[in-house]
Amino acid sequence: MELSVVELFAGVGGFRVGLNHIDRIDEATGLAEENGNWKFVWANQWEPSTKAQPAFDCYTARFGLENHNNTDINRVDRTTIPNHSLLVGGFPCQDYSVARTLSNEKGIQGKKGVLWWDIADVLYEKYPPFVLLENVDRLLKSPARQRGRDFAVMLKTFQDLGYIVQWRVINAGEYGMPQRRRRVFIFASLQNLKYSQQIENITNKEAYLLSDGFFNEVFPIRIKPGTMSTKSLNTYKDVVDISDKYSDGKFSTSGIALDGDITNFEVEEITDMNLYTLGEVVANARKYQKIPYEEYLIDGLALDKWKYLKGAKQVPRRKPDGSEYFYSEGAMSFPDLLDLPSRTMLTGESTLNRSSHIIYDDTINGYRRITEIEAELLQMFPPNWTNTGMTSRQRYFMMGNALVTGIISKLEKKLARIISEE
Repeated sequence: MELSVVELFAGVGGFRVGLNHIDRIDEATGLAEENGNWKFVWANQWEPSTKAQPAFDCYTARFGLENHNNTDINRVDRTTIPNHSLLVGGFPCQDYSVARTLSNEKGIQGKKGVLWWDIADVLYEKYPPFVLLENVDRLLKSPARQRGRDFAVMLKTFQDLGYIVQWRVINAGEYGMPQRRRRVFIFASLQNLKYSQQIENITNKEAYLLSDGFFNEVFPIRIKPGTMSTKSLNTYKDVVDISDKYSDGKFSTSGIALDGDITNFEVEEITDMNLYTLGEVVANARKYQKIPYEEYLIDGLALDKWKYLKGAKQVPRRKPDGSEYFYSEGAMSFPDLLDLPSRTMLTGESTLNRSSHIIYDDTINGYRRITEIEAELLQMFPPNWTNTGMTSRQRYFMMGNALVTGIISKLEKKLARIISEE
């Protein structure tokens, strides 16, 4: 089976960077130098509600226009998507509730605009043998009013389409990467594959997940004592029944779903002691930084605002009924610690908000924001990856919205072996 890929919600190409181990850009052409054997036969990136498409522009600047689509995925004819062995994508954590259509002519219908259903539509039309997805870890316990329902809807959809699903929450900073970013990764394989049939024949799913599961062999773990549990989705008639009635609680940080039966547990990560620190990122970025660091300096009243935002506080607020309460926040490190992997980077990076990174830079004897290049290196993209004509603010946003490409790079060898052996 060839290593062919379709990338949905492609952004600036994080999955492609990871799978093909891209670490530099050709200076003459601006194109990425791909070092792997993965052929990306189609990719889709479209940002709603805006004429500007900076992520699409960045993707095509680095990979060329061929096989890249800038159309609302809802309007794409699924039959035109090429056949592929692997479907990848990072997609928003949304409300995955479903209902029956009024006429029942179409049976089950997902909420319009929820991108999970676009993935499901592609699965239904193309049945790719393997799927690798990324999402925020709260997916496993959302929504707040019905813990775990959204992920249960996903698992039931995969089950109905004939897939086995494995998942794992991975904190990149614990495995030699420069950011303490926790995300859930989901790996699905069609049940008729040789790889899946081997899993079906395993009687001890706990032992399999611990030592050989798709994720846990690459990112080793221990099981948190007392957290092993099982549940079944077969007590629910269909995905609508799950949407309406699911009450079995959240899902743990590692698990497997096979024929509706679920084994899962909480993980204790066996960490890589060779930490990749924020200080190393800052040092590495200096080789590529053209803009003077003074441009990122924070001082005077602005510095006072940052210190306030980062500090502990109790702010009086009023509820809709007029009663008063106090909103509390704990203190954050100020400046950010350079001897540890960085905190999670969000889309608001560099703006005046609590989550933005502020470091003390000895070379300018002052506090400053991290640079665009430092943001790229925190996600393990090549330096200046997003320097394709977009604004500085857009560059930070793209990185806050991306994944740590090093996770995909570490999974790539095992993934290539599994697919090649089919």
